[in-house]
Amino acid sequence: MKGTLFTDAGARGNPGPAGIGVVLKDDSGEVIGEIARGIGITTNNVAEYKALIAGLELALEKGITDVDVYMDSKLVVFQVKGEWKIKNNALRPLAVRARHLIDRFENWSLSHVGRDENADADKLANQGMDAAELDAQLDEESGGQQTFLS
Repeated sequence: MKGTLFTDAGARGNPGPAGIGVVLKDDSGEVIGEIARGIGITTNNVAEYKALIAGLELALEKGITDVDVYMDSKLVVFQVKGEWKIKNNALRPLAVRARHLIDRFENWSLSHVGRDENADADKLANQGMDAAELDAQLDEESGGQQTFLS
């Protein structure tokens, strides 16, 4: 089954509260999966990789065999495709994981697109960043202590 995957991510502060957004569509263009998730405090590049990884995992779970991936992180696209060197050691294991996942598809493409072509994933990434920001505020207010209500 063919699918189209759009991923986006960001961090407010870099590093800061980060979120990922993923939209997966089937070959008819119907949305078959979405992710909007806060991922804690990290950098925008780490977040972009985590969005790609989450999207590829979702596509595999949904039975996608051929995937076209679109994201607005030129760094991630060109590093995963092996066209740019990975200079940041923190990104290396994420790049390896992403490449391992993308290689599980029978056919794949990975393309850089402008933010305007990635609006749905961007919206979900912002929802994820909102959640991460709220989590960070709650953590700060509780002095770093987890509070559980029963």
